[in-house]
Amino acid sequence: MARYKEVSKKIMAILREFSPQVEVVSIDEAYMDISGSQRLHGNPEAVARNIKHSIKAELGLTCSVGVAPVKFLAKVASDMDKPDGLTIIQPREMAQFIESLPVQKVAGVGKKTYLRLASMGIKTLGDVNKFPADMLLDRLGKFGQRLIELASGRDHSAVTPWSPHKSVSSERTLGEDTRDKKLLHKYLLQQSEEVARQLRKAGVKARTITLKIKHADFKQYTRSKTIGTPTRSSETIYRHAAALLDNYELTQKIRLIGVGTSGFKPAGHPVQRGLFDRVEKSDKSWEIVDRTVETITQKFGRDAIKRGSLKEH
Repeated sequence: MARYKEVSKKIMAILREFSPQVEVVSIDEAYMDISGSQRLHGNPEAVARNIKHSIKAELGLTCSVGVAPVKFLAKVASDMDKPDGLTIIQPREMAQFIESLPVQKVAGVGKKTYLRLASMGIKTLGDVNKFPADMLLDRLGKFGQRLIELASGRDHSAVTPWSPHKSVSSERTLGEDTRDKKLLHKYLLQQSEEVARQLRKAGVKARTITLKIKHADFKQYTRSKTIGTPTRSSETIYRHAAALLDNYELTQKIRLIGVGTSGFKPAGHPVQRGLFDRVEKSDKSWEIVDRTVETITQKFGRDAIKRGSLKEH
């Protein structure tokens, strides 16, 4: 898997040479918006061929490319001539292409949805236009509206280069169920360091810290605390998670414990504090410590440096 990820990063880097508007959707799939780069790189077909050539020349790999005026058709086109295909749907061809496109080729149409559409007599995307809009909305809800738009060649979904994280967390299923709070605090500290590392990597700070606990009977509970000033300090995250644990009554043994964060703000985003908010003076200092430790571990390995409280005896 590590090798796949490495190659994937190289492929995405090649794509970004042709346009900064690259939306990565999986390890081997991405959308591109090249509408602003044609003066530099040529028409869509030239860009597609140059991308295929670059990936082949630099990595020795083939790829399939689909080109279309709208996002959903580009996806359909990319699947049409694998493993080394190039399919281009011109604007003037869209209506005819949509008319004959099997509806199961549309993203979101699974087996059950397809059977439901087939029972209505909808076997191609063009068939959607034969039905009144209110009937489709009544039977299919929001997805009916989506089909109406696609059948008319409209797709308002944009290529999104970066999808903001909604939450970052770390959790651990214990080898043995326990009520030992000292041990649980140790796990929380390890997890807080990992969460803080992920926050720095994502370039965000978090306002809400969540403790996750699963009991031996598999019942799961969460406790959260929202703080005034967003943080990505492992010490601040740990302190609040530990307080949540200390205030939690352990009625039985725990089999899983975790720390999560949410309510993100960009790391460089100014924060409006209340007049009497207490500023965490140590927060910034601990961030510096975190970054220093990360620099050392990146160079010498994860075990090169760690807190004394996490040292195995």
